[in-house]
Amino acid sequence: HKPFPKCRLVTCILSVSLARANGNSYAHRGELRQAKRIVVKLGSAVVTRGDECGLALGRLASVVEQVAMLQNQGREMMIVTSGAVAFGKQRLRHEILLSQSVRQALHSGQNQLKDMSVPVLEARACAAAGQSGLMALYEAMFTQYSTCTAQVLVTNLDFHDDQKRQNLNSTLQELLRMNIVPIINTNDAVVPPPEPNSDLQGVNVISIKDNDSLAARLAVEMKADLLIALSDVEGLYDSPPGSDDAKLIDIFYPGDQQSITYGTKSRVGLGGMEAKVKAALWALQGGTSVVIANGTHPKVTGHVITDIVEGKKVGTFFSEVKPAGPTVEQQTEMARNSGRTLAALHPDQRGAIICHLADLLVEKKEEILAANKTDMDLAANAALLNRLSLSPAKLNSLAIGLRQIALASQDSVGRVLRRTRVAHNLELEQITVPIGVLLVIFEARPDCLPQVSALAIASGNALLAKGGKEAANTNRVLHELTQEALDIHGVKEAVQLVSTREEVEDLCRLDKMIDLIIPRGSSALVRNIQRAAKSIPVLGHSEGICHIYVDSEAAIDKVIKIVRDSKCDYPAACNAMETLLVHRDILRTTLFDQIIDMLRTERVKIHAGPRFASYLTFSPSEVKSLRTEYGDLECCIEVVDSMQEAIDHIHRYGSSHTDVIVTENAEQFLQQLDSACVFWNASSRFADGYRFGLGAEVGISTARIHARGPVGLEGLLTTKWVLRGDGHTAADFSEHGTLKYLHENLPVTQPQPRQMTAQRED
Repeated sequence: HKPFPKCRLVTCILSVSLARANGNSYAHRGELRQAKRIVVKLGSAVVTRGDECGLALGRLASVVEQVAMLQNQGREMMIVTSGAVAFGKQRLRHEILLSQSVRQALHSGQNQLKDMSVPVLEARACAAAGQSGLMALYEAMFTQYSTCTAQVLVTNLDFHDDQKRQNLNSTLQELLRMNIVPIINTNDAVVPPPEPNSDLQGVNVISIKDNDSLAARLAVEMKADLLIALSDVEGLYDSPPGSDDAKLIDIFYPGDQQSITYGTKSRVGLGGMEAKVKAALWALQGGTSVVIANGTHPKVTGHVITDIVEGKKVGTFFSEVKPAGPTVEQQTEMARNSGRTLAALHPDQRGAIICHLADLLVEKKEEILAANKTDMDLAANAALLNRLSLSPAKLNSLAIGLRQIALASQDSVGRVLRRTRVAHNLELEQITVPIGVLLVIFEARPDCLPQVSALAIASGNALLAKGGKEAANTNRVLHELTQEALDIHGVKEAVQLVSTREEVEDLCRLDKMIDLIIPRGSSALVRNIQRAAKSIPVLGHSEGICHIYVDSEAAIDKVIKIVRDSKCDYPAACNAMETLLVHRDILRTTLFDQIIDMLRTERVKIHAGPRFASYLTFSPSEVKSLRTEYGDLECCIEVVDSMQEAIDHIHRYGSSHTDVIVTENAEQFLQQLDSACVFWNASSRFADGYRFGLGAEVGISTARIHARGPVGLEGLLTTKWVLRGDGHTAADFSEHGTLKYLHENLPVTQPQPRQMTAQRED
C-alpha cells in the first residue's frame, strides 16, 4: 500500500474498536456504537419490487441516505447488493414488448393484434443487462449526499485464489481510504453454479453461493466490525415466521442453532433464512458481529440501519457471549405467567406476602444498608447521595407503608363494582382485575422497589422493575427479599428486576408483552419514555409545573404558611410550587411584602413574569418561559386581574399536576380548573399517595383517562364483565339490540373505608 497521510493514520488507529482488539466480535448490542467498518447486505427482497420486475426505489433511497449519513460520520461503509437480475429483467421485458409491438404493427394488416407474451428470461442475461443500470442508480442517489461510490464484481474464485483475494483486499482498502463506498455484487453474468459440497467449512473456506455468503466472506476478509443483513423478515424466529407460536429471537448464540426450525426461502433470491444464519455464524466465528433485520417494513426502513448501529433492539443480534441470566423477554414471560397465579391467590395470601416483605425489610436491614453503603460510596455527587440514602428509620417507615398496602389488598382484586339482573337467571357483573404486566422505570431511589413491588402484589399485577444503575447493589438485595416473600405462595417470578443492558427505548418496544409503563424520575426520563412508548400506555407526568394563586380575599397567615411549604419544603419534588400567581390588588400591600420577605429569607431566587416586571422599576430577572419547572429554590411570580384570569393562565402554562388557590371563596376555581389535583387553602405538597391515605403510590398521573393524581392500588386495576346465564341466546334480544327485559340493578356490598395512617414523604 501507499503510505497513509498522517491524518488518515489517526483515523485508521481509531477504526480499530477496543472490543475487537483481539479479533473478537462485540458481546452486547450497545457496543455496536463503536463499529467503524460496516458491511450492509441488501437482500433481493429488499431491493426488488413486489412484482420481482424492477427495483423498490423508495426503500433503496432510504438505505442510501442512512449509509451516506454513517459514512459522513467517519465510518467505513460497504454495500453488498442484489438487484441486477431484477433491474435487467425489467429492461429486457420492456425491450422485448417494444420489439413485439413494432413487429405486430408492421405485419398485422387487417388482423387484430395477438396477445403479446414475454419469454422466460435467463438470469445471467438479466444480470448482464441490469448491472450497469443498478450502479448508475446507486451513483445518482449517493451523489445527492456528496458521496462517491465504486463498483466491485466478484466470483467465488476471487476469494479462493490468493493473488486475486489480495488484489480485492487492496482495492477495497484503497477505496475506503479515499472515503468511497464500495458496492459489491456477484458477477452473475459469468458466475458458475455453486458446488453442492463446499458450503461454509471453517473460517478460511466459504462457498460464494449467494449474497449472504458473499457478505460474510467479505466482512471477514476486510475485518469489518459489523455485518447488517437486511431481508424481508424481522429477524430470526424460533419457528417459521407466521406460525402461531413463532417468537422473534433477540440474541442468537452459536449453540442455539439446533433448536431452530426453518421455513421456506424468500420470494426472490437464492438464500433462505438457513443460509443467512450459516453465513452469520461463519462471520461471527471470523470476528465480525452480525445483525439480521427487516429492510422492507415501511415504518422502520428509513432508520433500521442507523438504529442497529446505535445499539437499539432491532432484528436478531448474533453474539458469542451468552449471559448467565434470562433475557428481558424471558423475564417478561416468566413474570406474566407467575403474575396470573398471583392474581388468582386469595386476598389474604397476597396480603401475607406483602407483610412478610415488610418483616424482611426490618430483619435484613443490616444486609440492605451494607449494599446501600456500597452504592453510596460510588455515588458521584451530593444530590445523588440524598436520593440513594437508606437508613433504619426509612426502612421502618417503608415497612409501615407496606403493611398498609397489605390491608388495602383485602378488597382489591375481584371486587364487584356493579351487578345487574339482565333477565331471569342472567346476571351481569363488573369486577376489578389486574392490568397485567407493569414496567416501572425509576431512577436512583431504591425505596421505590419495595413500594412498587407491594402495590403490584396487592393488585395482582406482574412487575418488571428497571432501576437506576446507581442503586444496583441495593436494588439487587431488595429484589431478592421481594422474591423470598413471593415464594411463600409459589409466585417468586412475578416480580422481575431488569438488570441487563437493555435501554429504555428497547423496553418500550415490548408492546406485545407489557401492558403499562410507569416512569418514576425526572421530567426528562418521563418525556423520553412517553416518546419511545408508541404502543404501550404510559402512566405519569412529564412535568410538575404547579401554581399557587393568591386571591384578593386570601388570609395573610394562610398564604405565608402555604407558599413557604409548597416551595421550600422539598423544592426538587414534582409537587413543589414553581409559579406564584398574585391578584393585582395584593401588590404594594403588607401581604405581598411579607411574601417577598419570606422567599428572600428562604433564599428563593425570584423570576418576574412579563406583567409583574412591568409594575417594577427595578425588577428581578425576567422569566424566559412561564412553562419552567425549576426543581430548586427558584420560582416565578406573575400578576393576574381575577380568579378567571388565574384559571386561564394555569390552563395555558401549567402541566395539569397540582394547582392551589388561597382564598376564602374558591368554588369557581375548584369547578373550572382541570388539573389532576386542585387544592383550596392547602399546600401543593399534599399531592402524594401517602398523604392521600393510599399507603403508597406508583407515581402521579396527569393523564385524563384511567387514573389521575397520586396513583395507588386502585389505579393499578381495571375491570372485566362477567355474565352468568342459563342457556340464554341472542334471540332473547330484539334485532336492534335492546333487551326484551328490564334491567334490575342488584345490590353490591361496598367495602368499608380503610383506615390509613398518612406517612409524610421523605
